[in-house]
Amino acid sequence: QAKLLQARVLIVGAGGLGSPLILYLAAAGVGTIGVADFDSVSLSNLQRQIAHGTSDIGRMKTDSAADAVHRINPETKLISHPVKIERENVLDLVSSYDIIADGSDNFETRFLVADACYFAKRSLVSAAVTQFDGQL
Repeated sequence: QAKLLQARVLIVGAGGLGSPLILYLAAAGVGTIGVADFDSVSLSNLQRQIAHGTSDIGRMKTDSAADAVHRINPETKLISHPVKIERENVLDLVSSYDIIADGSDNFETRFLVADACYFAKRSLVSAAVTQFDGQL
């Protein structure tokens, strides 16, 4: 439990994959969770993005996720990164964390995150879902 409290995990994407992961990591006692997502919550997200509710519609997903984490575990620190992952910011962002969990929904971001993790020597867990298929 002490190691979890010291862990710093970056989650790329607060959508269908990142949203439940954020909640599970907070419940497990991870000390610092970073969330990188530049999108806002919409009604069509709610059936699969369980960190967000109807009162969050229109809010940044990073802000909604921060509130959800605080409700589950007020000891977990959530760092919001409401930015689009780009070549100019990805290496600095990834370098600040121990483990990166990529649940983004586009190949450009996936490739940028994978390359940054390689150069920063960070562990990467990458997952993707489409319709009824998933990859980890």
